[in-house]
Amino acid sequence: MDASTVSLLLLFGVAAVPFVPTEVALIGMGVAAAERDISLAPAVVVAVAGCLLCDYALYEVGRRAGTTVLARLSGRARVRVGVRWIEQHAGRRPMAVLVVARWLPAGGTVGSLLAGSLRWPRSVFLPASAIGVTLWSTYTATLGYLGGRLFTEPLLSFAASSLVALLLTVTVSTVVQPRSPGSA
Repeated sequence: MDASTVSLLLLFGVAAVPFVPTEVALIGMGVAAAERDISLAPAVVVAVAGCLLCDYALYEVGRRAGTTVLARLSGRARVRVGVRWIEQHAGRRPMAVLVVARWLPAGGTVGSLLAGSLRWPRSVFLPASAIGVTLWSTYTATLGYLGGRLFTEPLLSFAASSLVALLLTVTVSTVVQPRSPGSA
């Protein structure tokens, strides 16, 4: 088995396990693809498959014990923000909310658990998850790839790409911050 195959298998494993930083692995794969001048497509496809598997497993957990799990996770401030934002917007446009939630810290996890606990039909959840993970995986791998093209030093490429990802995540988190009842 060559290094590329091993890397893709590891990426799948990381993407399929909740709370493991898939973004870090995918940015690294993007940097490596740029350095080797190879396609990003295999990394994106593998990440999408792993994230979809993870999302569906979390959705099923949500259907069975979602309120208990979300209550436990809501002790974390970033998770609480994600839950509130998703709850506020899910009634109007559930598919769009699940796609956007991907860019919130723990948003994919929270969105999948919440969708399951709210008993969203699979016909709503699965397409929304597929769109969200495809867009997010493509965006994340592309950040790594662009960093790898802009900088010749791999560590600098990774750091620059990760910084951009962090800034975009903070920006999205700030923009979608739930408004308090008294705010305009």
